[in-house]
Amino acid sequence: MFAVKCESETSMASSSDDVEKDIYDPEFVANLFDRCSSNYRRWSAVSSFGFVSLWRHQCVGRLKSPKKTGAVVVDLMAGTGEVWPHLLRRFPDLDTITALDISHRMHLDAVDRLHGRYADRITHLEVDALHTNLPADYADLVISTFGLKTFDTDQQAVLANQIARILKPGGSFSLIEASDPKGWALRPLYRFYLDRMLPLIERLFLKGANDFSMIGIYTRNFGNSTHMADALRNAGLSVTLEKHFFGCATSVAGRKSKASATD
Repeated sequence: MFAVKCESETSMASSSDDVEKDIYDPEFVANLFDRCSSNYRRWSAVSSFGFVSLWRHQCVGRLKSPKKTGAVVVDLMAGTGEVWPHLLRRFPDLDTITALDISHRMHLDAVDRLHGRYADRITHLEVDALHTNLPADYADLVISTFGLKTFDTDQQAVLANQIARILKPGGSFSLIEASDPKGWALRPLYRFYLDRMLPLIERLFLKGANDFSMIGIYTRNFGNSTHMADALRNAGLSVTLEKHFFGCATSVAGRKSKASATD
């Protein structure tokens, strides 16, 4: 999830308080996106200057086409379903998308926004992606767009094992996340925008209480997808890492060996 816009000033901690809290605690993350769900889509697009849509398109493009019709897709940290149109345009013969998100409000807003569109092809599960009861070898494809940064390094390792478990042998995955483009000449400007400008915009115009600024904290801590790539390799998956727009986003994609089997 790229950007966060919140609705009220009450019951929200300041960004300084957030730093002192465990920002990777599942309850903290669920509450964060519950508060921010109703305006998430609009402000993620605005604050990224439209790049989130391009990056989602590129993330879907890194998936390998299933060799059969009726494929099953798992969308991890699905939010309000921004990636679904991209998936269904590229894979019109998909059987079902199983959408997982820990935020109750994100699920409700996804259902409300679609108004029945895709309803027969999408199953919503309100669940922590680290502790899903999806069966082994369930999915032909696994995707996630902008949810990785809400996991610390230990949690990323757990998530990698979950992806390896639920993918069918021969299945493909693609994950993308906003990143910290270290080494890029314009990184100071990028960091100024995330760390200073977005919180200022929230305070002045969006009437939030600094939850919008969490994008800066999460991306700085996340760095890039290198650690997730290593975790996926350790889980037995083939992985390639790619940078997008000078490293402002990074993605990992790959496959589960056809010879793999999960007990």
